[in-house]
Amino acid sequence: MGEWKRHRILMVSDFFYPNFGGVENHIYYLSQCLLKLGHKVVVMTHAYNNRSGVRYMTGGLKVYYVPWKPFLMQNTFPTFYGTLPIVRTILIREKISLVHGHQAFSTLCHEALMHARTMGYKVVFTDHSLYGFADAGSIHMNKVLQFTLAEVSQAICVSHTSKENTVLRSGLPPEKVFVIPNAVDTAMFKPAPERLSSHEIVIVVISRLVYRKGADLLVEVIPEVCRLYPNVSCFHIAFNENIMFLIMFAHSV
Repeated sequence: MGEWKRHRILMVSDFFYPNFGGVENHIYYLSQCLLKLGHKVVVMTHAYNNRSGVRYMTGGLKVYYVPWKPFLMQNTFPTFYGTLPIVRTILIREKISLVHGHQAFSTLCHEALMHARTMGYKVVFTDHSLYGFADAGSIHMNKVLQFTLAEVSQAICVSHTSKENTVLRSGLPPEKVFVIPNAVDTAMFKPAPERLSSHEIVIVVISRLVYRKGADLLVEVIPEVCRLYPNVSCFHIAFNENIMFLIMFAHSV
């Protein structure tokens, strides 16, 4: 790696395998790329059913499934200082040099960033989603974000819109927030060999089928779209970020 510094990175989030989703895939593939570059990567997440303790994944990726159970939307119960002993143990045992937290709604992420910052570690935060400013949940979460990201080293967003949203919600200086768009694996996704008919409209929705993504609105919209536009042949709804696919034919709705 020449003059590059090899880091020992701790990825922290409530969202990781065996749960499926965009954040989970992002952490896994980012970790694999960092391992190939010669860095050491460790993941910290909560336990999933009987999956608890230390596990190893492809490329020697070490995963700590901390024995806490999720209580809401795969998030652990916020304890503020209850996670300090285990976070401190992992940081010292693995000789971590950088802590990377993922997702604004991850309780474990916020607590790990807070403890790591207190102990003098460099911390990076990646925000994967857009959130509002008016509802009660978003108001409280934005206050938490301002507290935990007060001295974050850098922040990463997956789009320029996400950057604007994160800067407004967290109060971070814009120069500390960088945009790294989600990549596309060209070995898995290629353009269609034949151009589709201009008379036929195929609508594709890529999203996790959860309430905050508007899955309930989608169910109401499909029949209305089909009624207004007869040339809409089908909806392709990909959920869990290309792990599973559900194809709903609009004519059968």
